[in-house]
Amino acid sequence: MADEPVLARLHFGREDAERDVTEGLLLRGGFLPNAAYRAALSGRKMLIIGRKGSGKSAICMQLSADGGQHAGTVLVTPDETAGEEIRRFELQGLPGDSAKSLIWRYVFAVHAARHLVTHAKDAHRRKPDSVKALARFLKQNGESGSGGRLGDRLAQGARGLQTSLSLEAFGVKAGLDLASAPSEGAQAARQLEVVEQGVAKAFTDLGCAGEHGPLLLMVDQLELVWSAESDSNSMVIGLLLAAKHAVSLYGGAVRFLLFLRADIYDSLSFGEGDKFRGDELRITWTQQALRDLALARARASVGAEMTAELLWGELFPAVVEGEETASYVFRRCLPRPRDAIQFLNLCQETAWLIHGRERITEGDVLQAGRQFSDWKLKDLALEYLVAHPFLKHLFPLFQNTGYVVTRAALATRFEAAAESLHRLFPAYADALTLSGVVDVLYAVGFLGVRRGNDVVFAGDDDLPVQAHETEFHVHPCFRAALGATSAIDLRHFAGGAFDMDLPRVVQGSFQGADVTGLTTPTRDHRLVQELRRSCHSILAQTGRAVDLAQDAQDEISRQINRVLDEANNVPLNARSTFDLEDRLLVTAHYFDTLAAQLLASGLDDTAGAGDVVRRIEEEARRLRRQAGGSYGSSGNSSGS
Repeated sequence: MADEPVLARLHFGREDAERDVTEGLLLRGGFLPNAAYRAALSGRKMLIIGRKGSGKSAICMQLSADGGQHAGTVLVTPDETAGEEIRRFELQGLPGDSAKSLIWRYVFAVHAARHLVTHAKDAHRRKPDSVKALARFLKQNGESGSGGRLGDRLAQGARGLQTSLSLEAFGVKAGLDLASAPSEGAQAARQLEVVEQGVAKAFTDLGCAGEHGPLLLMVDQLELVWSAESDSNSMVIGLLLAAKHAVSLYGGAVRFLLFLRADIYDSLSFGEGDKFRGDELRITWTQQALRDLALARARASVGAEMTAELLWGELFPAVVEGEETASYVFRRCLPRPRDAIQFLNLCQETAWLIHGRERITEGDVLQAGRQFSDWKLKDLALEYLVAHPFLKHLFPLFQNTGYVVTRAALATRFEAAAESLHRLFPAYADALTLSGVVDVLYAVGFLGVRRGNDVVFAGDDDLPVQAHETEFHVHPCFRAALGATSAIDLRHFAGGAFDMDLPRVVQGSFQGADVTGLTTPTRDHRLVQELRRSCHSILAQTGRAVDLAQDAQDEISRQINRVLDEANNVPLNARSTFDLEDRLLVTAHYFDTLAAQLLASGLDDTAGAGDVVRRIEEEARRLRRQAGGSYGSSGNSSGS
């Protein structure tokens, strides 16, 4: 309603394109044309490849709704029955890929024939003999109706190819004219060629290739009928081969678009795979593109008055945990529209529905982020359940620890879990090795790899993880769900031991009460100075560790600064009963623990942390000497 608050009307659409068309924003300005859409619309590319939720079906829905661009559109989405028919389709004398390409070619030919019968009457006002022949063929083979389940029609077509189709409409008596075929496969191929030539002749007779846009034939949602078995791969390979054949046969009269999930396409291995490179286009999303999509959908729901400044400066808080809000949100999504839509809607629902606010607060974003992270960790395991059924059993290797993980630390954790994993998934024992696990976790987007000063995730770089790469980062999307919210798992310095109500000590030199000349600082003053010096020495060494991950540097610095903050609040007055020597020993013990945790996390010389660890250990020894040595002992360490 118009009098509702803007936040109440704000909605970023549905996560699935099918519902987004009927009850969402997809066709009301919520679709963002991207490179994949433009390539599909122009006919430059035939294979649109992307991860689940990357927008393949949205492109498909948008193309179906675009009027005037094509003579007609046909969308094929196999259900389980249709998938089963294709998977088990075999022909004696043909390998699996070739046999399944025939059933796909038959599907394409039938859809094209149906289109031509209707199109000739509606668009061309004439029906040449070739089109009449197609109408008779469809009727004789039970394919003239547009209804019925695809699986049932495929079963009927498969039987026809395996035995004999009715080809009298084309002047061919199958039992007589095809009897000389040397095998079942050869006979099916000859029958299909008759049908395809009939379709091609009708396109030529009508002059469709030159008069108007082509028929657009699309195949989507194959993942619903795919499994990690050879017959499923043959089903997909057969589709690719059939589309390639049909493009050359029908010329510009028909255009094909195949929407494939990236993990399915990348799992295929067949001799003609290199012939499809020029037809491929992979969907990629940048943070800026997701920002543009969010704004487009916000405008579609609220109105054209919505601006980026209003969205990210008023409806959302300007910053979250010190980071610009849009950057904070999209860094915690996998780079795909579905994740962004879910996170943004969850922020709106948390603020408006749960808390009854008219503005989204930082707390709302943080609360939504925790729930979103839980969702995405579960969704990732389900997304790859077919290809990697063991995936969710790998997540405990990263729970309640730092999100920066070295290869050495991961090797130790994996070694403890390997026997259990092999027992649960014996068929995947070859993949369940340290390198195999790293490859899988990188490929699905769970882990990124550090390269130079950057952390690269799958999709940012086509290069797989290399054997010499030793530092990995859990994606920000999953950190909250895993309890891995800090770079490294470091014990926090135990604060609260000082009387915080006493005046804060100002850093600098300390002087006695005699202002006529310098006096020797008291022992307590000297011990505090040494504690501060140790902290500054470790911080300086950490800053010089250029090969250490920035997130790890920040986490070490954060913990040392906690120690420094406490040192700056030490009560130094005659009435204080505070035991500074004991505090130095406690701090030295903490430094030893810190160094051990860094090494246990794999942060040694290979990770650029060796000098930091040694400096922490050295400062721990120096503090012990200061606490237990004589007043005049310097205990100074080398370096700064």
